[in-house]
Amino acid sequence: MEKLMLGVNVVMKVGDRVRVKDSVVVYHHPEHRNQPFDIKGTEGDVIGIATQWRDRPVSANLPIVVQFSKKFKSHLRENELEVI
Repeated sequence: MEKLMLGVNVVMKVGDRVRVKDSVVVYHHPEHRNQPFDIKGTEGDVIGIATQWRDRPVSANLPIVVQFSKKFKSHLRENELEVI
């Protein structure tokens, strides 16, 4: 059941529980602001897939939006995540 949206092979859907499987360094983690922080192994929920903006199609580089905690969410690639 693969869904193709603007060239993005999306098998994840909103509400899926996911884990970061690759090393991904972010600088916007609320507890480590402006410092490199690796989120490998962190679990969260998919809250969106960025394929449209203001009813216009977009091709996002990081299409999967994941909410890790109340204060921290991030856009990631599908190949950086695994469904759990």
